[in-house]
This record gives sequence, C-alpha cells and structure tokens, in this order.
Amino acid sequence: MKLVMLGSGTSTGVPRVGNDWGACDPDEPRNRRTRVSIMVESNAGQRLLVDTSTDLRQQLLSNDIDRIDGVFWTHDHADHCHGIDDLRALRFSRKAAIPGYGSTETVRRLRQRFDYVFAGQFGYPTIVSLDTLDRMRMCAGFGVEWCQMPHGPTETTGFRFETDGKAIGYATDFSAISAEMVELFEDVDILVTDCLRREPHPTHAHLAMALDLARQTSARLTVLSHLDKSLDYATLSDEVPANVVVGYDGLEIEA
Repeated sequence: MKLVMLGSGTSTGVPRVGNDWGACDPDEPRNRRTRVSIMVESNAGQRLLVDTSTDLRQQLLSNDIDRIDGVFWTHDHADHCHGIDDLRALRFSRKAAIPGYGSTETVRRLRQRFDYVFAGQFGYPTIVSLDTLDRMRMCAGFGVEWCQMPHGPTETTGFRFETDGKAIGYATDFSAISAEMVELFEDVDILVTDCLRREPHPTHAHLAMALDLARQTSARLTVLSHLDKSLDYATLSDEVPANVVVGYDGLEIEA
C-alpha cells in the first residue's frame, strides 16, 4: 500500500501570493507547498483520492496520475474541494461516473455548490456518483472507516484506509483530539496529520497536538501536513522524532 502526498500546504499555500515565504527557505524545493490532498494506492493498482484541492490539476500532472477509482472529501472548505472540476479529465476514460463519498453535511454542501458534477448538465455526463459515507464500507478493494473530527465550530472527516494488510490514516483540519479519532487511527502504519504551525490555532492542530495524536494512536510512521509558511522543512525535520516525517508535495511512502 502506498501513500502519495499530492499537496502539503495550508489554504494559502507556500509561498503565499506576493512571494511571501515566511520562515521557509525558498531554495528548498520541499517548502513549495500546494493545497492538501493525498492518494492511496493498493498493490493491485487501485487508487483512492482524498479531497480535490484547489491545485488538483497540477498535482495530477506532477504525479503522473491519469485515473482514480474513487474520491473522498474531508469537508467542503475551498482548499479541499474547489479543484473538483479537474475530475472531468479522469472521467473521460471511464464508462461510469467516479464513485465519491463524504459525510451527510459535506455531501449536501457539495451538491449545492457543484450540482453539475453529480447530475450532468447540457449533455455532459455525470462526473461523480456522490453518496454519503453511511452507505459505504468498501471502495475499490479498500476497507474504509471514518469519524467526524472537531474543526473549530464545524467538523471534518478523518479516514482510515486498509488493504493488503496495511492501514493509512488521514486526519486533516482538526482542532482537538477526540476518543473516536484515537480509536480510528490506532496502530495505523502511516498517519497523515494536520500540523499548521507551532503555536495553537482555533481550527487546526499545531505541532504539539499533531505529535500527541501520533503518540496516542501508536502510529508506526507519522507524516505532518497542512503546513504554513512558518514551518521550514529542514528546521522542522531536525525537531521531530525519528518516526515523524515532515510532508512535502510529491512524497511517496510504502506502508
């Protein structure tokens, strides 16, 4: 089972518009961060995409991805879903729409905002067949479990994907650690976790919270993501424990 980190940055990316690198070294390629998204791939080559980030087209091109077998959304914030139209190119070679899933509220909001994606329009085919997570336990050979996570005043969805005897957990955009999260991610081979900055934040995990989730779940390897301009790759890499990796765009890890 393989993790491909398509994007590792916060909602404004790194650098921010205006060529603002913050504390990040512009000469370190791993500091150039697009908006967060991942892909998981089984040994049989089945692929699941998590979130359609604002930078999805470039991420698909950079990682030579021309097909997926399903797509999952953590929530409907712009940096996680506004690249949804770029799924059209992945629909061309398929006989049917791409299976897509999210929480009940996420599905409602996505349908409201991107109705043409899920129903077709003006003779164009449906791009994604969207359904709620309550109706799904398996997708493209992956076992899928999930829970809702606090994201300030709203919620986001955390996922656990299992296949080939391995498990990858994905927890982005959370602001507190719940018992449900610890149970969901327990003993995963790879845990990808929100880690916006060093200082606490009202809607995101900071470094200490991300490391605490890794500790509580006994994740074998933890990958930090959703990083802002204050977290330089090399500097942060020197700070974290041996079983923690600072994520970057294009990172691939075998579970």
